[in-house]
Amino acid sequence: MQQLRTVLGSRLDAGTAITVAALAIAFVIAEQLYKFHSFTLETIAFLATWWLLRRVGLLLFSPR
Repeated sequence: MQQLRTVLGSRLDAGTAITVAALAIAFVIAEQLYKFHSFTLETIAFLATWWLLRRVGLLLFSPR
């Protein structure tokens, strides 16, 4: 239980913050733009968008 409190109470590192931000942006993009009438295609497009946004975010904003 103490480990869970430590993890939840700790600050996010840059990579995690970028991943969470990319997730939120990808969700909005998928919700507004992807209307394939197929759950599988929309899920694949959402995951691809999330992956691409995360890679770009890590490339641009990750501390070296």
